Amino acid sequence: MTSSPPCSNFAEQGLSAAEIAERFAGEVAGDPHRRGYGLAPLKRAGAREIAFAVSGRHIDAVSSSGAGIVLLQRDLAPAGGLDCGSRSYVLVANPHAVFAHLSTLFHSRRAFRPGIEPGAQVDPDARVEASARICAGAVIRAGARIGSGVHVGAGVFVGVGVEIGAGGYLYPGCVVLDHTVIGRGVIIHPGAVIGADGFGLAQEDGRWIKVEQLGCVHIGDDVEIGANSTVDRGALDDTVIGDGVKIDNLVHIAHNVQIGAHTAIAGCVGIAGSARIGSHCAIGGGAGILGHLEIADHVTIHAMTLVTRSIGASGHYASGVPHQEARAWNRNLAALRRLGRSGR
Repeated sequence: MTSSPPCSNFAEQGLSAAEIAERFAGEVAGDPHRRGYGLAPLKRAGAREIAFAVSGRHIDAVSSSGAGIVLLQRDLAPAGGLDCGSRSYVLVANPHAVFAHLSTLFHSRRAFRPGIEPGAQVDPDARVEASARICAGAVIRAGARIGSGVHVGAGVFVGVGVEIGAGGYLYPGCVVLDHTVIGRGVIIHPGAVIGADGFGLAQEDGRWIKVEQLGCVHIGDDVEIGANSTVDRGALDDTVIGDGVKIDNLVHIAHNVQIGAHTAIAGCVGIAGSARIGSHCAIGGGAGILGHLEIADHVTIHAMTLVTRSIGASGHYASGVPHQEARAWNRNLAALRRLGRSGR
């Protein structure tokens, strides 16, 4: 893929079918000069908009769509050719991925002017690159390093010695606590807390004693962390989030957890302390992973699954009981209880 000019130009100038094909190794069917100025789903796209189709279900909707340009999965094109009419097609290997790239070009919310707004508090010992933006109400503590092109939103707190790599975007109200290290191009959404103390406790005479959390958090490049998610600092070792990891809203990642590159974690997942998650994994919403377990690379954990043992081989794993009508569930539960009693 070739480099892109500033995204602010695209909504005005649009992209032609030929330009899209050139950028994303595609082929054009129909008028190569037809231009798209925005994105929309097939059902409501108009003649100036771009939509995409990746399945038979989408193909059925193409004929009735008003989209001017349709991104079509190459192997879905009919052998006899496409009836283009007033529409152009761009045939690509992965239309959804191309659509994602175009969404950034046309509709990026992350364009800004550099500078430090009045009302921001930046410690004299912090270093902020000239191309960064620090919004009103943000607090940057001593020793922090804010890289080039970083946006720090209103009310963000950046603690002592934090390092934020180039091109990062911190939405309003997130918190990055002391000595966290963040790579390039990281996005952190509102309410997220990075580097809070892990849940480290020791028992003494029937009461809990706090174990000071002395590790840090290391976040790789191109990571995204959703709203109100938490990544706790390590107890002694560091909590580590690998390159390209995507974390949804309301996810809890406990102390000393390590997550491999390009793993995706859906909302409301809880990962207990010192668990190790492999690369290229997918963890469904509401799943729970107990502490000190190891998950291999290329593992998919289905929604609401409770992982109680390490997983040593790639594949799909699931647990939990799908919903059913309440009376049926109560009958099944009663039968399970009877089985338990009969086995005594």
